[in-house]
Amino acid sequence: MENMENSSEVRIQRLENMEKLKAMGYEPFGCAYPRTGRLADIGAAFEEHKSVRAAGRMLARRDMGKSTFAHISDGSAKFQIYVKKDDVGEEAYAAFKILDIGDQIGVEGELFVTRTGEKTIKVGQWNLLSKSLLPLPEKWHGLQDTEIRYRQRYLDLIANPDVREIFNKRVAMVREIRNFLAGRGFAEVETPMLQVMAGGATAKPFVTHYLALKTDMYLRIAPELYLKRLLVGGFDKVFEMNRNFRNEGLSRTHNPEFTMLEIYEAYGDVNSMKALIQDLVTHVAQQVFGNLVIGEGERRIDLTPPWRTVAYRDLVLERAGSDWYGLSLDAARKRAGELGCEFIDPAWNMAELTHEVYEKTIEKTLMNPTFVTRFPVELVPLAKACKDDPSVVDVFELEIGGCEVAPGYTELNDPLEQRRRFAEQAGGDEQKIDQDFLTALEHGMPPAGGMGIGIDRLMLILSGCDTIRDVILFPHLKPRNA
Repeated sequence: MENMENSSEVRIQRLENMEKLKAMGYEPFGCAYPRTGRLADIGAAFEEHKSVRAAGRMLARRDMGKSTFAHISDGSAKFQIYVKKDDVGEEAYAAFKILDIGDQIGVEGELFVTRTGEKTIKVGQWNLLSKSLLPLPEKWHGLQDTEIRYRQRYLDLIANPDVREIFNKRVAMVREIRNFLAGRGFAEVETPMLQVMAGGATAKPFVTHYLALKTDMYLRIAPELYLKRLLVGGFDKVFEMNRNFRNEGLSRTHNPEFTMLEIYEAYGDVNSMKALIQDLVTHVAQQVFGNLVIGEGERRIDLTPPWRTVAYRDLVLERAGSDWYGLSLDAARKRAGELGCEFIDPAWNMAELTHEVYEKTIEKTLMNPTFVTRFPVELVPLAKACKDDPSVVDVFELEIGGCEVAPGYTELNDPLEQRRRFAEQAGGDEQKIDQDFLTALEHGMPPAGGMGIGIDRLMLILSGCDTIRDVILFPHLKPRNA
C-alpha cells in the first residue's frame, strides 16, 4: 500500500482505512494528549519498567503476527514501540494493524530494552491522534527532490534528519546571539516593518498601499534609521533581530526576505563593532557548532581570532593592478571585463565600476574572516569619514566564506553632513530625503558604532550548507503556475 505511485489511489485507500478506524471507535483527528515528555527526554531519563506516555508520527513498522514493532518520532527523537495483541486487547490490536505510516499516535506503556539492546515502549494502550491521508515521500527513507524539499519543507523535515538538525542549530544560534547581546547590556527593540520611506540602505523596496492612511508604504529594507532615533532618545545599546525585504534577485546567497541583526552602541565606533562581531561569531561557533574550523579543502574556514584587516583600496590594487586608479574610465572598463566582470553598465562611474570588480572578483576569494575597511564615501552615505582621508569612510565589511556577513560603521552623527549626503544621493529630489530622521539627528545623536549581521548568511557559513535556501525554512520560490 505504501509503495503505490499514484497518490490519489493511496489517498483513497487511506480514507477507507480512516472509515474503518472510525467504525471501530477511533476518532481520526483526536484531542490533546498529555505526555511524560518528548521522546528525547524519555530516552535521556530511561529506566526499565518505568511507565510513560508518548506521542509521535509512525515512521516504520514490522508486523510479526500477534505483535508489532514500530518507530515513532515527535521531532526530538525516534523511539521504538512494541504492540502486542495480548497487552492491548484483540480489538485495539486489529485497529493498530490498520494504521498507516505517517499516522500520529499516542501510546501509554512501560519501558524495556529488547534483546538487541534497543530502548522500547511496551504499549498497554494507544490512541489515534491524527490520520495521515497522504504518504510520506519514498517511504520516509529520504527526500532528494530539491523542488519538493523547498516547497514542502514539512516533508523534508520528516524525511531528512540532517535537515531537521540544521534548523535546530539555527534556532540554537539565534537564541545564543540574543543571550550573548543581553549579557553585554544590549536591549532588544522592535521598529516598524511598514515605513513611509524605504531608508537605511540602497535597495529596491516592495511597495504596498495603506488603506486607512490612504498612502503608499514600503516594506523596510533596513531598520537603521529608526534604531538611530532610539540612540537620540537615550537608548545607548540596542539591537533588533528583524525581517528585511528587498525586491531584488534570488541567488545562492540572496533571498528577498531575510533576517538581519542590527546593533547600535552609543559612544562606540567601528573598532568596538569589530571586537563585538569577532567575539559574537566565535562564541556562537563554539557553543552551537562546537568548532572554529568549518569545512575542508578550498572551502575550509578558520574562525580563530585575531581576524585579518585590510583596506578596500589595497585589495583592488592587488587584483586590478597597481595602476588601476590612474586608468581612464574606458581603459578601466576594458580591464574589468578581462578580470571577469560579465556585465558592465556604460553609465557606471569609476567608483561604481571599482565596486563591481570588488564584488565579482575579490569578495569571493576572502574565505577566512576578513575586515575590509576604508570604503569610498559614495558607497556608504550613513558612515563617518576617516579623519585622515575624507574620501573614504570609517567602516568595515566582514567577509567570511567569500561573501559579506556584516557591515560595521563609525556612524555619521553630523546632521548637516548627513543632509548633504542624502541630497547628493537623491539627486536633488527633496521627496527622497528622510526629513524626520534628519530632524532627529539635529536633536543630537551621540557618537556611535553600528553593525548589521546577515543571520541567514551566517548560518549558511557556520553550517557548511551550499545555498541559503538550505537554511531558510520556507525560501521564496516561483509559483508553480507562473
